[in-house]
Amino acid sequence: MIKVCFWGTRGSLPVSITADTVRAKLHRALKTARNFDVSTDETIETFINEQLSFSDWGSYGGNTSCVEIRDNSEYVLCDAGSGLRDFGNFIMKSGRGKNSCVYNIFISHLHWDHIQGFPFFTPAFIPGNKINIYGFHTELRETFIRQQEYPNFPVPLKIMRAAIDFHVLELEKEYEIAGYKVTGMKQTHPGDSYGYSFVKDGKKIVYSTDSEHKDSALELIKFFDGADLLIFDAQYSLLDAIDTKENWGHSSNILGVELSVNANVKRLCLFHHEPAYSDETIEQIYNDTVEYSEIASPEHPVKVDMAYDGLEIDIV
Repeated sequence: MIKVCFWGTRGSLPVSITADTVRAKLHRALKTARNFDVSTDETIETFINEQLSFSDWGSYGGNTSCVEIRDNSEYVLCDAGSGLRDFGNFIMKSGRGKNSCVYNIFISHLHWDHIQGFPFFTPAFIPGNKINIYGFHTELRETFIRQQEYPNFPVPLKIMRAAIDFHVLELEKEYEIAGYKVTGMKQTHPGDSYGYSFVKDGKKIVYSTDSEHKDSALELIKFFDGADLLIFDAQYSLLDAIDTKENWGHSSNILGVELSVNANVKRLCLFHHEPAYSDETIEQIYNDTVEYSEIASPEHPVKVDMAYDGLEIDIV
């Protein structure tokens, strides 16, 4: 079984959760609890699960892009945003990250929110670990080096003690990496971004973030075709994507559904959330997307997930 774990799901920049936000969530939960029995641990759990919405008790997270594809072999990650730090801390606490691990990190593009977690990735400081960083930009190595040069950061990349190798990939070429057949697709985004398709044991996962969709629908449908899971940039509303934020390089939940229906995608996970959106706003977008999916394909609606830091999806 392949498990997809989300360590960072926000777009553009990390977002913190404030004390006022926590207080407002607590207020709503306690207000709702007035008419329910919450006298035991069991009834409290039942109340949370059955009476509260996710935005009341949880959060869609604040880390920028980092997604793990886990199947008990080498580590495979998409992007190295601030969520990479939490992934690294998880690996270290599990006792599996001390040495002799192989990490394969696929970079969609070189904007800061997709690489800013790497200086804080603890396994990169441990000798014996092997880190392969893949991408389609020729400046891949130089960008990671510059990020940690003075005055940007106090610890240069060369101080990291793991073996770090950079691999510039080519479009129209299929690669065998960590047991996956990996292909890429160029996407419309300032400075260019690239989507990735990972295929293993008959299962297909597509990671497509930071992409604006205008005239490339047929190419996208072919790339997404039959995916068991499509992780899709839905940072903007449809109106923003085609009007006020045209050419900003992002897509919408509605286009995600339309492309998924036409590409026979089994499961759509909306990703790269607008940093200005509250949990309540993101949850409303999720509810609207589920409703739209049922309208767009009433007989076989696409299963829709809204990504959050900590979400795990099993591909079976």
